[in-house]
Amino acid sequence: MKKHILQGRALIEGKFHDDQVLVCEDGRFTYVGPLRDGDVPDAVYETGILVPGYLDLHVHGVHGSDVMDGSLEALETISRGLATYGVTGFLATTLTGDLEHLLSVLRTCAEFARREPVGASLLGVHLEGPWINLRYKGAQNESHVIRPLLRDAQRLVEAGQGLLKLVTLAPEHPEAAEVIAYLSEQGVRVSVGHSDATFDEVTSAMAHGLQHVTHCCNAMRGLHHREPGVVGAALYHDDLTTELIADGVHVHPAVMNILYKVKGQERLVLVSDGMRAVGMADGEYDLGGQNVYMVGGEARLVDGTLAGSTLTLDRAVRNMVELGHAPLEKAVAMASTTPAAVLGLQGRKGALAVGYDADFVWLDEARQARATYIAGELRA
Repeated sequence: MKKHILQGRALIEGKFHDDQVLVCEDGRFTYVGPLRDGDVPDAVYETGILVPGYLDLHVHGVHGSDVMDGSLEALETISRGLATYGVTGFLATTLTGDLEHLLSVLRTCAEFARREPVGASLLGVHLEGPWINLRYKGAQNESHVIRPLLRDAQRLVEAGQGLLKLVTLAPEHPEAAEVIAYLSEQGVRVSVGHSDATFDEVTSAMAHGLQHVTHCCNAMRGLHHREPGVVGAALYHDDLTTELIADGVHVHPAVMNILYKVKGQERLVLVSDGMRAVGMADGEYDLGGQNVYMVGGEARLVDGTLAGSTLTLDRAVRNMVELGHAPLEKAVAMASTTPAAVLGLQGRKGALAVGYDADFVWLDEARQARATYIAGELRA
């Protein structure tokens, strides 16, 4: 693989440094630091900054395609599209659907993951549903909601061929503890979401392996001073990593800031929850078999329920700075370093450092992704 040398202001070890050089060989960084004698950069970015590639752990689709389309073509469109927003790796996120269709989608994802990446790398699958609570179904299709059963979990893990990385479920289901324990044993991270669980039920589920919170504050029992609920558990338990849709619509900017202050960059993960309308014009779209209407960039069901988002991860980072009042370097970490740790990829992804995968992004002065490198190669 060709050697590439890039120069510019870069985020290294949590701080911005001017005139840094990134040397990429065989898909990894072999040098990160000041320009050395003999280094001849392929490209010099005189403005903006170089940051670690963003990892989106919760994205359904983009540019007219959705993971639930269940095709290699749809996944290719998503992969290429996400790279234009600074995403270098993602979890293909499903919706509540027929179990047989979910099994088919997992098999298709496993096949796609074996291919040479065309854009953002498919790092795994996030199964969101069908084991959710109808009370907090959000924009999920209630006709396919079922209770979690061990035999179904075993089939899904097998279909994923090692690619199932994250599962969102409602832990208050009587059978959930057994499923959580099994998934955790298989190396799958389990998340509470679309749930009416009490604080105690979330805490109990943690003893069986629950570690994560899906799009915190959205589609879950909220915080009450006598019953902290799922949101209270997310805030209280340091061991729970927590997703945030930082678009200023799903969560009020003040709450974005509260989550940042309580969870810190190490436990707060920026996600897009993007659906097929991302990057598209206002109009009518499908989400899990339901009609979604996008007006002014907001996607909703006919009854007004928010239906995923049209957020991109580079915009989420900007919003976290401008609305959530987090320092830029912390916001970048929430979209790169922290999700890498959630996936167990620390030491490989999420930083500009020797030995790490050469996945990085050039952000312009407006902090918009303008060039995305994956394994040292320019992909978008």
